[in-house]
Amino acid sequence: MFIVDKAAAATMDNKIPTPKIIFFDIDDTLSRNGIIAEHNQATLEALAKTDIKLVISTGRSKAILPEDILALLEADVLDAIICMNGQYSFNKEGIISHYPLTDTQTNKIVLLCQKSELIHKFDSATHIAWSDENERLREYNAITPNSILDPNYYKVNTVYQCSVFFNNQEEKMQDVDFAQDDLKLVHWHHIGADILPAEASKARGIIDLCLHYDIDAKDCMAFGDGMNDLEMFDLVGYAVAMGDAKQELIARADFVTGTIEEYGIQAVLEQFHIAS
Repeated sequence: MFIVDKAAAATMDNKIPTPKIIFFDIDDTLSRNGIIAEHNQATLEALAKTDIKLVISTGRSKAILPEDILALLEADVLDAIICMNGQYSFNKEGIISHYPLTDTQTNKIVLLCQKSELIHKFDSATHIAWSDENERLREYNAITPNSILDPNYYKVNTVYQCSVFFNNQEEKMQDVDFAQDDLKLVHWHHIGADILPAEASKARGIIDLCLHYDIDAKDCMAFGDGMNDLEMFDLVGYAVAMGDAKQELIARADFVTGTIEEYGIQAVLEQFHIAS
C-alpha cells in the first residue's frame, strides 16, 4: 500500500533525490508494542550500508528507550537519537544538544498538574520520576529499573519534559492556557500527553542534527504517525505518514503509506528507488 498525497503526485513516477538523513519515529512507525518489526530492522540494517544517515526521532524519554533501538545505535546502524520531543539528542559519542527545563517551568508544571489532580512524571536522561503511584504504576515500576516514585525528583535533577496521564479523564487540562506560561500540551495518546516548553519539538532536534551533520532539512525524509510529529513534518523535505497516523498528521504529510504490518516504510523506499 502506498498513497501519494498533494504535490507529491508530480514525483510519483520519478526517483526523488536520495535523502541525506531519514528520521524515524519509534512507536507505531518502526515498532509495535515497544518491539521493532523484523522487516523494519532489516531495512534499517540495509540502509546503514548506504551514505544515508539514520536517526530516531521520538517523544520517549532517554531512560526508557527500547533495548532493540539502543542496540542499533551501538551497532552503528543508527547514527543518532532525538528523544523527549527534541529536548535531548545524542549519538555514541555523547550529547549533541539538550534543553533542560528551568526551575520556573518545572514549578509551574507541577502546580498545573496538582490543580488538575493528575499523576505526572518528569523525564531526565537517566530516569522517569513519578509524582504518585497507583496499582498499574507499581507494577510498571517493579519491572522498569529507570522508573521511580519521587515527587521531588525535579527539584534536584536536570529534567527535560513532563508527561501527564489522564486515565479516562481527557477533559482535564483542556481549558488550561499553557501558552501564557510559554508551555504547550502535546497529546501522544488518548490517555496521555507531554507538557513541554512552547519552542520544544522534534523539529528543533532535527535542526540540531542537521547542523551537526551540515545537512539541509529539505534533504531529509521523516516517517511518523502522531501529533508530536507535526512540526517535524513541516520542516523536512519529504514527510511520510503511516497508514494509521492521526488524521491531522496525514493532512500535513507529503506522502501517506501503509501501516507497519503493511510494510509501509518499505513501500515508500521502493516506490522512490531509495536503497533499502
